[in-house]
Amino acid sequence: MTTYDDREQAYESAFAHDAEMRFRAHARRDRKLGLWAAALIGKTGEAAHDYAAGIVALGLEPSPEDAIKARLMADLAKHGVLQSEQQIARTMVDMMKDAEEEIKTEAKI
Repeated sequence: MTTYDDREQAYESAFAHDAEMRFRAHARRDRKLGLWAAALIGKTGEAAHDYAAGIVALGLEPSPEDAIKARLMADLAKHGVLQSEQQIARTMVDMMKDAEEEIKTEAKI
């Protein structure tokens, strides 16, 4: 292999690693969002984890951010919990930061 081939392979490996880390961080964020919303609407235990799994599944939709936001807004409103779209978006951003940090910490171990 030439130096160019080695460099190309290294870039491809780094890209694949970064994509996997982003996917894992989004899935973790979605689980956290699901558990957060479940607590707000009074779900606990297995029901909360099942609800969170449903939110994670929405992460596979064509427009996951919109699908998750819409589902959370509808479910929270249905249970009388008032959260604006901006509040939910901010929570999504905060939980993404937490998820990314957790993923980075786990990668170092």
